[in-house]
Amino acid sequence: MAEARVLIVDDEPAMLENCCRLLSREGYVCDTLSEPLDFRDRLAGTQPDVVLLDLRMPEVDGMTLLTVALADDPTLPIIIMTAYATVSSAVQAIREGAFDYLTKPFKGEELLVAVERATRHRELAKENRALRERLARGTGGEDLVGSSPAMIRLMNRIEKVALAPANVLITGESGTGKELIARTIHELSERKECPFVPVDCAALPEGLLESELFGHERGAFTSADARKIGLLEDGNHGTVFLDEVADLSQPLQSKLLRVLEERKVRRVGGNELIEVDIRVIAATNQELERAVADGRFREDLYYRLNVVPIQVPPLRDRAGDIALLAQTFLARFSAAQAKEAPRISPDVWDLLERYDWPGNVRELKNLVERLVVLDEDGLVSLAHLPESLRPPVRLSRPPAVTAAESYEEAREAALRAFKADYVAQLLDATDGNVSKAARQAGVSRRTFHRWLAGLGKAGGGKP
Repeated sequence: MAEARVLIVDDEPAMLENCCRLLSREGYVCDTLSEPLDFRDRLAGTQPDVVLLDLRMPEVDGMTLLTVALADDPTLPIIIMTAYATVSSAVQAIREGAFDYLTKPFKGEELLVAVERATRHRELAKENRALRERLARGTGGEDLVGSSPAMIRLMNRIEKVALAPANVLITGESGTGKELIARTIHELSERKECPFVPVDCAALPEGLLESELFGHERGAFTSADARKIGLLEDGNHGTVFLDEVADLSQPLQSKLLRVLEERKVRRVGGNELIEVDIRVIAATNQELERAVADGRFREDLYYRLNVVPIQVPPLRDRAGDIALLAQTFLARFSAAQAKEAPRISPDVWDLLERYDWPGNVRELKNLVERLVVLDEDGLVSLAHLPESLRPPVRLSRPPAVTAAESYEEAREAALRAFKADYVAQLLDATDGNVSKAARQAGVSRRTFHRWLAGLGKAGGGKP
């Protein structure tokens, strides 16, 4: 974010000066405030992108100012600073809406990393709001969340494609939201007042799918007691979405090709040709070009469907979108259950960003719904995540003490070995939950993280 503005609130002039100096070197525009009673007026006057807020100040504490700031702007990232850090105070701050916290005295690198993360979060929130307003003219566009370069390109393509009458082929991995994109195209098109008809080509056997697509006349087969209007007729003047189109049999591919060429449908067991005006949007997670080369999919049908191709990026290629999607799902599922959305701890955010998401957006959505349903204390920590997302923590064990070492070297090696065993047992007992392990050890979470770094933490999960 160009010239991001940071408001630093602390009653210690030296802390204000040091933070301002460090951040200014990196291009941030800094405002400082030493009188907490003036906080609300300064907040309105400067409109910062990030707030650094001391937890303990005379006259009013940081938790009160945190509540004031988030009441005016719930998306404002606020980083709590405290020299009195405990696990409970940090958890409370995050539960009340803080973005992160820093323990005094902190290193300049820690400050810069925290502010950079908060700035990026703010930037993505602003970009996402603008993009959603641009696409939310229909019932589907409001769910297209993301501001990564890949997602921006996709949204721009959707806008262009929606206004054209051409057929569309959407490709992408399972769970990336291909039907959502098809619905959005329909809602942004001139056909939005007419039906959107989804068809799952992989869900029905060939005989039943043929009847569902094209309809049938009474007596066409044994159980045909009455005429049935097919889905292609139902979609007249609207959009027909053919999901998993690669699973169509060769005979149905031929019949669909005839419909696209002639714009007419013949019901099973009938002679009449019924004119239809439909736009077809097809989708598949398979490589249709390979299916054509292998003779499993008709080449002429492929070209009829693939007039305008749209490739949906997997979630792992949408850097920055995971947090926006998770926040959207948190708000939605919490509102549906009439409960306050739980806060997500920073270490969980980091893990979610590093995870590979083989199930894409669908997997993330299901995870967030599970977290909301099972939430009891308003905070999501690593212990609440399924085992598949929680990488084991491995610590490098120091070599054994040898007689060749001096007494001091041998003592340091023994202490290091003891600490490694102690930390490993703590993490094992707390299922890898750093906050619980730190609480049991009687140290702050930051101290525990320093222990891990010093002992050689190695995550066993995906990068």
